[in-house]
Amino acid sequence: MYGAEMRVSVLGSGSWGTTVASLTAHRNDTVVWSRRQDTADEINERHVNTAHLDGYDLHPNLSASSDFEKICARADVLVMGVPSDALRATAERAATFVPSGIPIVSLTKGLEARTHLRMSQVIAEAMPGHPVGALTGPNLAKEIMAGCAAASVVAIDDDEIGSALQNVFRTPLFRVYRHHDVAGCELGGALKNVVALATGIAEGLSVGDNTRSMVITRGHAELTRLGVALGGEAETFAGLTGMGDLIATCVSNQSRNRHVGEQLGRGRPLDEIIAEMSSVAEGVKVAPVVAELAERHGVSMPVCTTVHRVVAGEIPAAQAYAGLMRSHAGHESEPAM
Repeated sequence: MYGAEMRVSVLGSGSWGTTVASLTAHRNDTVVWSRRQDTADEINERHVNTAHLDGYDLHPNLSASSDFEKICARADVLVMGVPSDALRATAERAATFVPSGIPIVSLTKGLEARTHLRMSQVIAEAMPGHPVGALTGPNLAKEIMAGCAAASVVAIDDDEIGSALQNVFRTPLFRVYRHHDVAGCELGGALKNVVALATGIAEGLSVGDNTRSMVITRGHAELTRLGVALGGEAETFAGLTGMGDLIATCVSNQSRNRHVGEQLGRGRPLDEIIAEMSSVAEGVKVAPVVAELAERHGVSMPVCTTVHRVVAGEIPAAQAYAGLMRSHAGHESEPAM
């Protein structure tokens, strides 16, 4: 099962799912599932995905199919690249066809709204009997497709499987580390999206680099506190899946979450912003979950809870920043903004 080459099946042909499939195709027999037959045909015939990665050539060995059952049944490794609100239903559907015991890797950086579970926990409930992990880190799809060097982390609690998965995903320009702290790695990826919304709002309001730096740093302190309260290890949030992912998502103009925040900062309605996007900004979905978890665990998160109020339409973006700046500043290790 853990030989040099494995059959990899990737569920989801969005920008990141397709990028990961193109990476694994360097070393493995890889097929990506698309709900749309025209997207599958385009990948097979022209080696492109114009809906999500226009202008970038995919690996020539990558193939695609809209046959969900066939793709699941062939897998030695199953990679889940669907949005958080579709993950459970997709996993439940896949459970019928996937071979027993194969590893499943989540690409989704979010939390389930109803249960507040991490994505690997959702998969484990829907597909019992499989080792489940996550591939996460500071990974912007178009930069990777352009050939820029990047690093990511396979988070799984079985070191042997983790080592095998490193070989599945790595390429000469895509370095893959492994980590045992699945909770910390996934939470860093999910929670940073809310901070990216805050940073985007700062950009939209043209408040300056000093303010953005303050928001990123204080936001990192918040996600670390909540992440530890939810079972992650503090050290994890200083690594690739915490600080690394946070920086990439907050500073890049390729970041969907930063884009949404920026448009909110310019006074545009959230529904209008979302309607014009072809990809999902998970921070919008996870913001209310973060606010609920912070309250439940007694963790002070002024940046993230204020972002939630903006996303929920309770306050405008400009008022949010004015409120944050009025908050008390004590010792830097204290929770206040």
